Amino acid sequence: MTEEIDFILESTEESMSGSIAHLEKEFLNIRAGKASPAMLGSVFVDYYGSQTPLSQVANINVPDARTITVTPWEKNMLHPIEKAIMVANIGFNPMNNGDNIIISVPPLTEERRRDLVKQAKSEAEDAKIGIRNARQEANKEIKKLEKEGTSEDACKSAEEEVQTLTNSYIRKIEEVLAVKEAEIMKV
Repeated sequence: MTEEIDFILESTEESMSGSIAHLEKEFLNIRAGKASPAMLGSVFVDYYGSQTPLSQVANINVPDARTITVTPWEKNMLHPIEKAIMVANIGFNPMNNGDNIIISVPPLTEERRRDLVKQAKSEAEDAKIGIRNARQEANKEIKKLEKEGTSEDACKSAEEEVQTLTNSYIRKIEEVLAVKEAEIMKV
């Protein structure tokens, strides 16, 4: 029966680390003032009739902290890329110089920084909910094992281990959030 408990603990930990990975991915989309190719990660371009990620039709570079350059692999893609960046509604105003697209990343205002911190806290809270859901699911499975005849002590210690896992992953979320918050608020 202990291998069933081990399986529950392993899948719970896997689910919780998935929540952390998702949170870190979401944090990449929250810009912290410095230009980064990840800022254009949500841009999709109409490439011969199919929606294609920008990174698959152009080269994205960051020559300095306030500029992003997008160099399409095909010159005829300049206008569709420019249009896609505007449609993506990420707050950028692309400029087309005939060879590539230049995006100036405006500095963040104090109010915008606070909004981004709120957004980051909201994403962190969603990740915590995911972790709590994983804990709830694991505890349900452990209770089911107990009804099927697994010893009460083994189930009790498994529940305690699930709670320890939950606490450690919630702490990790708090740490990741603190780092992101400091990054956003740094001028």
